[in-house]
Amino acid sequence: MSSSAGPSNEAYAAKYPLHHSNPTSPSYYYCYSPPPSSVYPLTPAGSKVLLRVSGDDFTAYDQLVVVASSLFFVGGVFWVPAVYAWLVNRYRRIPSHETKRRAIYASLLLTVTAMLVAGPHRRAEFGRRINVRRWRLWKSWMRFFAMEVVADRFDTNNNNNTNSSVRDGLGNNNEPAILGISPHGIFPFGLAFAALTEASAEVFGPFRAVVATATQLLPWVRDVLRWVRAVDASRPSVERSLQQRDRIGLAPGGIAEISQTPSETKEFAIVRKGIFRLAYKYKVPIVPIYCFGSSMLLKRWNIPWLERLGVLLRISLVVFYGKWGLPIPFRQRLLYVMGNPIYPPTNNQPSGATTNGLGVDTDDASSKCVNDMYERYCNELRRIFDRHKESYAKGWEKKSLVILTE
Repeated sequence: MSSSAGPSNEAYAAKYPLHHSNPTSPSYYYCYSPPPSSVYPLTPAGSKVLLRVSGDDFTAYDQLVVVASSLFFVGGVFWVPAVYAWLVNRYRRIPSHETKRRAIYASLLLTVTAMLVAGPHRRAEFGRRINVRRWRLWKSWMRFFAMEVVADRFDTNNNNNTNSSVRDGLGNNNEPAILGISPHGIFPFGLAFAALTEASAEVFGPFRAVVATATQLLPWVRDVLRWVRAVDASRPSVERSLQQRDRIGLAPGGIAEISQTPSETKEFAIVRKGIFRLAYKYKVPIVPIYCFGSSMLLKRWNIPWLERLGVLLRISLVVFYGKWGLPIPFRQRLLYVMGNPIYPPTNNQPSGATTNGLGVDTDDASSKCVNDMYERYCNELRRIFDRHKESYAKGWEKKSLVILTE
């Protein structure tokens, strides 16, 4: 294997200068031939490293930031209700004649309730004002994950695509697209860090993450999602975003993928056909992206009835844990591999319209196109998985990707 290959290196280097790093963070590289590192093995011939955040620079301060923010954001689903229940209990136990103490606890309860329910801090404009995408804590997290983004350029003419990668084509403008980032994982860290930071926007292009409606139940997490203009996973919301010609990113398996536990020889991804119907309807490409490592960041207790109830209610009901038994992810390298975009058939019809020569809708024709896009997507996802699994970590060469429809 080789870390750089192909006759197009010169053109790529001219477009993206070697080791063009973020001046505020020397551990960020947007490059076609990054410096060597003990963390990263060689990538397959023909693939291009688009972003590399060195895990070698991970410090004790970064560790503290990751632990604290994990407990605050991910653990908020546990501690916020506990604190709220404690305040309510304390308020009820205060004698009625102690008016000052009751007033203090009542004001605390009102403040917490207001922050959880409403307030100007929950608007997207607030996120822009506080520069949420530039927060230093994201840099600590990216070093924690030793985050790397690779564009696989094995077949640049696949699906009549003249662009060599998302970074070369889709990533350089506001062209609408659907980014499919698999797998979901117990907590969708892969999707989150592709959407949250300025560094990831350099390679994926700015996009709106599609998140489960249940995230509205997660204190603080839902506020950050609003700040970055995330889209609710309901079909009307997703369609509205595509109608506005937004680029969106999602985990195709959704919360149903949480119950798929990887083994020593298998990784799982669920790919539903709904996103292909939308891609066909609005004439946008779907980009297959596999995020190696995202299935290994947290573990779960196997409680089948609870998980079935969660899928039925379309919310994530799972008891999970990480480092030290807390909601802190285990340290794993996140390797994003982007495959060739899957384009819908091109014709002269407007978006959302499929007709025959007589102007009559042809559902059979559209179903055939959707099925074709689905098959091409699954084949491309398997291909990039098989091409890059050996370069991810020792032992992964034994693994195969199992793609499920549900």
